[in-house]
Amino acid sequence: MHYVLRPIASRLPLVSPLRSLTITNYFTKRTMASNARTYNDAIDALNSLQTPFAVIEARRKAGVRPDAHSVKEMRAYLARIGYSSQDLDRLNIVHVAGTKGKGSTCAFVDSILTRHQRTHGIPKRIGLFTSPHLIAVRERIRIDSKPISEEQFARYFFEVWDRLETSEVAKDEVALGSKPIYARYLTLMSYHVYLSEGVDVAIYETGIGGEYDATNVVDRPVASGISTLGIDHVFVLGDTVDKIAWHKAGIMKTGSPAFTIEQVPSAAQVLKDRAVEKGVDLKILDVDSRLNGVKIRPDAVFQKKNATLAIALAETALKQLDPSFKTGTDNLSPEFVEGLEQVVWRGRCEVKEEDQAVWHLDGAHTVDSLKVAGRWFVEECVKKAKGGPKVLIFNQQGRSEAVDFLDGLCNTVKSADPEGTGFSHVIFCTNVTYAKTGYKKDFVNHQYNPKDIENMTQQRVFAERWSTLDPSANVMLIPTIEEAINKARSLMEAEGDQKVQALITGSLHLVGGALGILEKADAL
Repeated sequence: MHYVLRPIASRLPLVSPLRSLTITNYFTKRTMASNARTYNDAIDALNSLQTPFAVIEARRKAGVRPDAHSVKEMRAYLARIGYSSQDLDRLNIVHVAGTKGKGSTCAFVDSILTRHQRTHGIPKRIGLFTSPHLIAVRERIRIDSKPISEEQFARYFFEVWDRLETSEVAKDEVALGSKPIYARYLTLMSYHVYLSEGVDVAIYETGIGGEYDATNVVDRPVASGISTLGIDHVFVLGDTVDKIAWHKAGIMKTGSPAFTIEQVPSAAQVLKDRAVEKGVDLKILDVDSRLNGVKIRPDAVFQKKNATLAIALAETALKQLDPSFKTGTDNLSPEFVEGLEQVVWRGRCEVKEEDQAVWHLDGAHTVDSLKVAGRWFVEECVKKAKGGPKVLIFNQQGRSEAVDFLDGLCNTVKSADPEGTGFSHVIFCTNVTYAKTGYKKDFVNHQYNPKDIENMTQQRVFAERWSTLDPSANVMLIPTIEEAINKARSLMEAEGDQKVQALITGSLHLVGGALGILEKADAL
């Protein structure tokens, strides 16, 4: 096993000793005019709302998990900024949960509605709320498929901030002047953005779970969809797929149609039982036969299931919004076909080619999704007759169980390759973006142990496991994403000038950092 390791302590930004109260006072006193505060000010303030690693660990040891009180608090914060759950009905929300494919499903729905909008003028404005972001936080809040601008983000961020500072509504529910934590604040802010901007349909991806998720304050979604379920976030959601299904089913609401696709039997039964409890008409969809001849990318069953779910959700939304809309029984409309075929969902099964390497990027981060990503990667490599060595760049921070994900990825790549060849080079890095300057502000994450990042503790565990799985691989530890990419590029010369075939996977945070470096972009 070959390790390449350089210290990164000096490259990591210092964690500010300022915490929520101090930063709250700073941004409130700086100026009362929201438009005088910048996007960077907003990101600094937002980062102050992250839960520190020590607090997360204390809660974990105490067994503290999100519960019904979490949603009650979210409703109180919503009231404090001037809205009720009934106001959210104006957004005609399409609500999507799941373990795998929920982001892709949301992107498909957004793309379909956008094409219908261009042809028929309906919907007027389309919101898309997803997480996490790849490069810039503002990517999470999109209108008409584009991230809101830095100016919009700063304005709406501080409008919410100031209302939370001054309002005394629901003072018995949440402390005066308090703020919800990072992801919940962004969810709260998204409602304010969309209601202010005249959005008349909004697609919402849950964060974690569903029942107690921050997005689950909507009482009357236009439709709810549940994508493929599997094991993920076990501390919060449980360690079996049926426990996880219970949480995901929480987004189904009485009086609103709900859809899902084929699930493992135990998960399917839980979804059916909860639908009965809630009085919800849950439809379990087979792959839509109208997809025959539609070019879904990648051309795989899992993506066709996501597309199927998206079609049902988009059709239901359009029936609500457009009185003239009619579903096609035998064929999809041109708008639906174009929306499915031309969807853009960055960092998922994405290929970028340059002189030294072909980059394959996928944010897979579960056992099953990493196997799917591995098969897709090999299929792409096989298409290139003179492809060079296979290189893996991998990270998943803060999840001890992630080491067990490596077995499936390693074995899948070997078994899918016609010659049984695995990765020649394997690089484990942190999510620190740049060698000299550390994190971009939008990537700062206080939820992980800084000592573990500095010492590459998780990456060393990964390296030991991979060396056991494939002793022939050249395993490397490299501190930053930037250096990992440069190392992969340099391997082309050592391998006889054949383009390196690189897979970057394990985390959307890793993939987002990589895309930011490869494209030198501020947002996607």
